[in-house]
Amino acid sequence: MDLHVIGPLASPVERAAVDAVLGPPESGWVGGPRDSRIDGHAAQGGHVTRARRSQLLPALHAVQSRIGWISQPALNYICRRLAVAPAEAYGVATFYALFATTPRPPVVAHVCDDIACRLAGAEGICDDLTRAVGPAGEPIRDGGATWLRSPCLGLCDHAPAAMVTVAGEGPKTFTITPVSAAGVLGVLESDPGRMYGWTDPPQPVSGSPRLLRRVGVIDPSSLDDYRAHDGYKALARAIEIGPEGVVAEITASKLMGRGGAAFPTGRKWAAVASRPSQPHYVVCNADESEPGTFKDRVLLEGDPFATVEAMTITAFATGSSQGYLYIRGEYPEAEARISGAIARAREAGLLGADILGSGFAFDIELRRGAGAYICGEETALFESIEGKRGEPRNKPPFPVEVGLFGKPTVVNNVETLANVPLIVLGGGEAFARIGTEGSSGPKLFCLSGHVARPGVYEVEFGATLGDLIELAGGVPDGHSIRTILLGGAAGVFVGPDALGMPLTFEATRAAGATLGSGVIMVFDETVDLVDTLRRIAQFFRDESCGQCVPCRVGTVRQEELLARLAAGSRVRSRDDELTLLREIGQVMRDASICGLGQTASSAIESALRQPGMVAL
Repeated sequence: MDLHVIGPLASPVERAAVDAVLGPPESGWVGGPRDSRIDGHAAQGGHVTRARRSQLLPALHAVQSRIGWISQPALNYICRRLAVAPAEAYGVATFYALFATTPRPPVVAHVCDDIACRLAGAEGICDDLTRAVGPAGEPIRDGGATWLRSPCLGLCDHAPAAMVTVAGEGPKTFTITPVSAAGVLGVLESDPGRMYGWTDPPQPVSGSPRLLRRVGVIDPSSLDDYRAHDGYKALARAIEIGPEGVVAEITASKLMGRGGAAFPTGRKWAAVASRPSQPHYVVCNADESEPGTFKDRVLLEGDPFATVEAMTITAFATGSSQGYLYIRGEYPEAEARISGAIARAREAGLLGADILGSGFAFDIELRRGAGAYICGEETALFESIEGKRGEPRNKPPFPVEVGLFGKPTVVNNVETLANVPLIVLGGGEAFARIGTEGSSGPKLFCLSGHVARPGVYEVEFGATLGDLIELAGGVPDGHSIRTILLGGAAGVFVGPDALGMPLTFEATRAAGATLGSGVIMVFDETVDLVDTLRRIAQFFRDESCGQCVPCRVGTVRQEELLARLAAGSRVRSRDDELTLLREIGQVMRDASICGLGQTASSAIESALRQPGMVAL
């Protein structure tokens, strides 16, 4: 059945925003003027139109950026342009937190109230804003602006933080850090279009940095500067040794994925390269949304050409012709930097046809997320690129067989790819000698919370947890460590007795912990850990995609149970409530489709296991 939304037509401004992404409509069947000579009796091009479903997210972004929200007429116009059922498009638009389907002021300040920013006073900022201008979402400045609470913006090293979106003919998105209530009000009540600022990437802090060697040293917008610092030597070397040679070096390096799953990168590449089905795809997962994680942002802002080069090498090795870099919507500075790097590489013949005269063709398309933590899961990311709700797929089949658009796909995150040029230039065996037997290479860690110098730190695998905290200057103001969140909201809390633990995959696994996405968030003795646990539970409740019952219901029940315990309004004994909390966590671990549900209770349960840490 062909479904249509009955109502007013999209405004000329809304249509122009969509057409700027999709091009002008080719017939009356897809939103153009009706010409009875062409469109009178039959529609043509339906298959081609439906094949453009992957443009749904960019089209929604275009309207949101131009108007400030997505109206029903605008959504209906997008549906006609892409031959998508209105109910499906509405489901996609309402899935992402950065999209609004009800009227919203054009200027919005998204104030982070997640874990690291809470430690830096974010809750007090939100309270001050509520007293000054009203609750979150309340329009101010004659309806021209508002503020909202936001989950982690990936600016934990600059906490507290806010992101400002300005819709209009020249839309802008920028971050302000560190922020105060007065600073937010100053932006909202002035001309926010003139407020710009890059977050300063940290200087390399370890003895001989490898992954961070160019961050803070080169001009990230200059391809010439990148090439003057060994840029694109690895790609030339890869073409010299051939695809099989590259895969062999990556395999010999024992490089494990740095996104949390720690899957052998060489095995993944070899599996994609061997698949007869074509085309093959390369996907860079830059949807870094784990609270406390910001290493990929630093790499993209400070050394964007390295990611472009690494993706190109990956494509050459795996026989891929098209790449997608999926970046989270809360990284405007990183998006601008990587977008510029892609454009300059293409202009220089380093993307496109016949790269470096090798006959190899490859290009990269940048896709911006819209506020959904679940899209960091690889198959949910594929769904999002394809223009669907970001809901994880069941496995098997795995992405190396059936990935993006149903084709073999290799997906790696930014930090994993940052290691690729090092391996190709220096050799896999030399790389494998860095670190430990089971954890090779350098590793980036994100230090935040109660440390003197928050930031991204590079060490070789095997450095201890205490070493990293010492590099970050230790706990300031004479305070002592109460607990450390290792691996992010999906990680675990460990006590001060874990400071001697080597930070390797094997050592953390043996200790019942995880490296996760490289988060090390320190809490001193002044912290209200009950509030922290409730914020973690709220995060997973909000970010659950809702596809599977164990996660959809379990995250809600977990948050409700913690709220009851914190308020002293138990409906059964404390021990029985804690037993129920553990049972909920076990069900989510056993029955959830993806890692979100499987790890949603990890940090909470780990904190409750430590005697005297949490008073509930």
